[in-house]
Amino acid sequence: MGATSAREGTGRPGIALGNRPRRERSRSIRAVYMGPEERALPAGSVLVVMPAYNAARTLAETWHAIPADVVHEVLLVDDHSIDATVDVATRLAIRTLVLPHNVGYGGNQKACYLEALRLGADVVVMLHPDGQYDPKMIPRIVQPILDGDADMVLGSRMLIPGGARRGRMPLYRFASNKVLTWVENHVMHTSFSELHTGYRAYSRRFLETIPFLRNSNDFVFDTEVIAQAVVLRQRVVEVPIETRYHADASSTSPGANIRYGLGTLRVMVRLALHRAHLFPCQLFRS
Repeated sequence: MGATSAREGTGRPGIALGNRPRRERSRSIRAVYMGPEERALPAGSVLVVMPAYNAARTLAETWHAIPADVVHEVLLVDDHSIDATVDVATRLAIRTLVLPHNVGYGGNQKACYLEALRLGADVVVMLHPDGQYDPKMIPRIVQPILDGDADMVLGSRMLIPGGARRGRMPLYRFASNKVLTWVENHVMHTSFSELHTGYRAYSRRFLETIPFLRNSNDFVFDTEVIAQAVVLRQRVVEVPIETRYHADASSTSPGANIRYGLGTLRVMVRLALHRAHLFPCQLFRS
């Protein structure tokens, strides 16, 4: 499956995960969390990483919805929250990495993926702890990687006609998402339905290939990862998901949204200049 053949074979209902052993959530997590030594994850393991900031109100509900028969371990990286996020994670016995200062959304993800690689995860799913993305979609998102058909999977809210708006995505977000995705597809010569989803899965090889540590510590980190994937010819697949905007879901300020949009356009300019051999960029070199 090519890097831009995102619409082929997506949305497979009733995905079978083969003879993967079922694991009791509390037993498996307690064995890892409480032990003094750092145990490597088993071969073929799926690790969910949660980049968290002030997620105390939604963390427990999100964690309980994660399918324990698919996910071997959950890692929460707390970006110096000022609420009780760490206390909730401790009560749930979630493996937790607490950052000593706030490093931003992209910086948090860097810590997530470095720790995931250190633990030996083979598939890494990024799941926001605010409940905006349904954890029950994890089997659908990881399946293309487990099948060997993808290096990166994007959970798209736009593949289901009208799905994003039914999930209460604000109109201004819907419109800006569409416009920015169109620009990015034009620059990258791709045909993705959405390039601004926060629901993603990566193979271990993908995280070892793209230079994500060179990326921004801000929200544009996500855009840079996709651009790197395209330039470095990684196999990127989309699968349909639903979204759930609600009062407790995290939301960025208008200023942050504008900075993100301008940052996305800046990444596209840098990519175009890099491809034209006018201004080589380290972001796009492995």
